[in-house]
Amino acid sequence: MTELWLVRHGQTDWNLTGRWQGQAADAPGLNDTGRAQVLTICEQMKGRKIFAIYSSDLLRARQTAALIAESLRLPVTLEPRLREINLGSWEGMPSEEIEAKYSLELMERARNPFQTRAPNGESPREVAERVLMAINEIASKHRDESILIVSHGISLAVVICQSEGFPMEDVYQHIPDNAHAYRVQWHP
Repeated sequence: MTELWLVRHGQTDWNLTGRWQGQAADAPGLNDTGRAQVLTICEQMKGRKIFAIYSSDLLRARQTAALIAESLRLPVTLEPRLREINLGSWEGMPSEEIEAKYSLELMERARNPFQTRAPNGESPREVAERVLMAINEIASKHRDESILIVSHGISLAVVICQSEGFPMEDVYQHIPDNAHAYRVQWHP
């Protein structure tokens, strides 16, 4: 068994304004609030015996992981499979615009949340396949240790659903808040 500390990246300006980030290359890094949130996580993690830190390779996660790693005096291992869901055509768009242009697709997503993908994007099912494969490999390397995973909303929600026995169809209901540490026990 491996103890996983799941941390969603700190706030970005796109989080604040309701833009859908996904894997967008131009998605911003942490804003001042996001950096302050991560410093709070650093305080919460002090005194915990963390053996390793793994992070998505997207900027906002890398920045979050780097601040925590500095505090814990650990290196960060980048793992691209921990990336956020690819939102395809929706990346960088504000919620209101997506609702106006893609109402049918959003209705299908509400009806079948785990299987439905954004146009030119991926589904939560596809995210689960890559993320859970990465988590299983990481946990196998760190049996009986505590590790920290820095990632994104949907990526962490599938880990939470899997570890807690929640239905994957409820994935959107288990997205952690920005810079929130969520502890799970993982059995690879």
